[in-house]
Amino acid sequence: MEILQRPEYLQQVQHYFGKETIIVLTGQRRVGKSYILMSLRDLLTEADGNNVIYINKEKKNWDNILTYKDLNKYVEDRYLPDKQNYILIDEVQEIDSFEKSVRHWRTEPHTDLVLTGSNAETLSSDLSTLLGARYHEVYIQALTYKDFIRFHQLEEGEEALSLFIHSGGLPGLVRFDIHDENEVYSYAQDVLNTALVKDIILKHKIRNVPFLYNLVRFLADNTGKLVSATSISRYMRGQKSAVSIELVLKYLKYLCDAYIVTKVPRVDIRGKKLLQSNDKFYFEDIGIRNSCVETSRDKDIEKVIENIIYHQLIHDGYKVTVGQLLAGEVDFVCVKDQRKIYIQASYIIGTDQTHQREFGALRAIPDNYPKYVISMTPLVSRNDDEGVQHVSLREFLLRGL
Repeated sequence: MEILQRPEYLQQVQHYFGKETIIVLTGQRRVGKSYILMSLRDLLTEADGNNVIYINKEKKNWDNILTYKDLNKYVEDRYLPDKQNYILIDEVQEIDSFEKSVRHWRTEPHTDLVLTGSNAETLSSDLSTLLGARYHEVYIQALTYKDFIRFHQLEEGEEALSLFIHSGGLPGLVRFDIHDENEVYSYAQDVLNTALVKDIILKHKIRNVPFLYNLVRFLADNTGKLVSATSISRYMRGQKSAVSIELVLKYLKYLCDAYIVTKVPRVDIRGKKLLQSNDKFYFEDIGIRNSCVETSRDKDIEKVIENIIYHQLIHDGYKVTVGQLLAGEVDFVCVKDQRKIYIQASYIIGTDQTHQREFGALRAIPDNYPKYVISMTPLVSRNDDEGVQHVSLREFLLRGL
């Protein structure tokens, strides 16, 4: 089977080779971590002088590796001290006390380790406790729009963008009819259920399973809106499902640790400080988000666009927060290489009122950092509107800022 390459992630991994640093590929289940690891395996195997030791805990070939002692024995039997050894382990959290083994192999000369995992809490707590700062995370996301086109062999254009907005970027959709919404959302729900069961319900021995699913649906309905644990608890009481604020906070953390959603905090633009309550939550994959709501895309398109822009910004290397001014909200405050930009996300700038809302919020910011409105307004590619750049969503997804 051909493995479609995602070279930007391979480059990030290779950058840390030879630095006695364990490299961990993190991200939601089924975003392609295993295929990136297989691509790396194939790439390394081609070079002379390399010895690649590969383990995939989702395959029966490695069922007998249950503990760190089993892992040590498996690696010892295949380790070649006269070569450069690469130890690649997929879904490493399935091995009991794996961190004890990788701590040992990290210190061996001519040895690099690359691991994958689907739960941030497991990896960060186990590795940081024993290794301190000697590991580096590479966050693997669902497909970008450009990768989506390439994976599905589509012609770039409005139809391809529409498919991406509806379907999202799970790589496994390449095996399905991307034009069949029922197939797409059925697969998205399967991925979501697997993540909820394996990475949250079983791991944390969840008792209130109905609330967990209701919480996912609530976040899907409120994508891009400011929410708090208090407002969620109040809403659930209104739905005849009383849950405490503490339980809401706990379940939100579980969803973030499983990379199903990401919490984005607010920052006071004038005071330049983080605000403590009311955050936004975005889904890792917009297809999963769409599969959780009953409304059609035309009724919540702005939420979807905002979610897509957020993840493209993260892919492009920006640190992102939500901006807060006295006069209102700025969707994204983005920082990269000490360069700051501000972004408003919109569907169509079709009225003076919408124009004033989106452009006016940016012009109210009292500094000279670049400011952008990203929208799907017809006939707009990229133009300047009195100091604010208006960029089409397609242009942004294809070429960035």
